[in-house]
Amino acid sequence: MLITSSHSDYCKLLGTYILGKDFADLFDIVITNALKPGFFSHFPSQRPFHTLENDEEQEELPSLDKPGWYSQGNAAHLYELLKKMTSKPEPKVVYFGDSMHSDIFPAHHYSNWETVLILEELRGQEVEKAEKAEPLEKRGKYEEPKVKSLNSLSNKWGSYFIDSVSRRGNAEDSLVYTWSSRRISTYSTIAIPSLEVIAELPLDYKFTRFSTNSSKTAGYYPLVHYSLYSQDTDSKIIFTEK
Repeated sequence: MLITSSHSDYCKLLGTYILGKDFADLFDIVITNALKPGFFSHFPSQRPFHTLENDEEQEELPSLDKPGWYSQGNAAHLYELLKKMTSKPEPKVVYFGDSMHSDIFPAHHYSNWETVLILEELRGQEVEKAEKAEPLEKRGKYEEPKVKSLNSLSNKWGSYFIDSVSRRGNAEDSLVYTWSSRRISTYSTIAIPSLEVIAELPLDYKFTRFSTNSSKTAGYYPLVHYSLYSQDTDSKIIFTEK
């Protein structure tokens, strides 16, 4: 299924450009103008689904009876449809999103869905300027995923994941996980830099969750292990790429 806060006409424009004119056939359910995060947090009476005609919202629907293209809506009625479609009392949902505010937190907190955060701050060398990158036709079919060190520094903001806390006197500074880093490990099942890094993995590949041993880093793919107990950060980073 596809759930987007974009209106249907804009969704069609982008979907057609990216995936082709028949992009909607890739999905059983398309929901536009979903008004996330309210899609997850609001009651069905507050956010009913609407049918669409020529990209204009039509009648309100008391429930969802079948797959299709809808506007607005709520996660509760969607989940009831998923039960009907899968013939399972508690179907499992894996939800991909790139916004902690609109996607990951509400889907995890209100709907208890598995969440995959697409986090551009994890990107490594593939985000170099285009003129520095090797031409696409010269690259291999599949390049090993790259990921930045968790303590990689922005020239302006420092690390997105790790911060340094000053101590009084001559005591060494302490390294701590940032607020953003803690939210990622709390509300995401895993975090990846892009869809491309997992696209060619086998379907039975087993990812490690953030919830494994209450780890703050286990859910990053490619895997990144980081220890906070030393000021010598470079020597405490271990990468495991599979």
